[in-house]
Amino acid sequence: QVQVVESGGGLVQTGGSLRLSCVVSGGTFIGYTSGWFRQAPGKEREFVASINWSGHSTYYGDSVKGRFTISRDNAKNTVSLQMNSLKPDDTAVYYCALTWRTNNPQRVTDFASWGQGTQVTVSS
Repeated sequence: QVQVVESGGGLVQTGGSLRLSCVVSGGTFIGYTSGWFRQAPGKEREFVASINWSGHSTYYGDSVKGRFTISRDNAKNTVSLQMNSLKPDDTAVYYCALTWRTNNPQRVTDFASWGQGTQVTVSS
């Protein structure tokens, strides 16, 4: 029933910025934690960032800490990922996912509802 749609991906040069958005629809959903994951070809899906429902708690993967910022606007059913100082290693398909777990979920298996992903490519 939950529908998750990412947008905002594209091609950017090293050092540039992109802002990804994740819109949730299909019903009235509240109380969930949102996460961003990414997956490059031949690599496992990895945790990027998460934010709980209230926005009070945010977590970041070590590789993006200090460069990416996650935020949410529950009135618009939207979670965003601001990505700055992008590097070629950030190139991947970025996925938005939801979970009602409340124990700082960061594993792929913690999240039940996923979007289709949006491609981010950082050129050198």
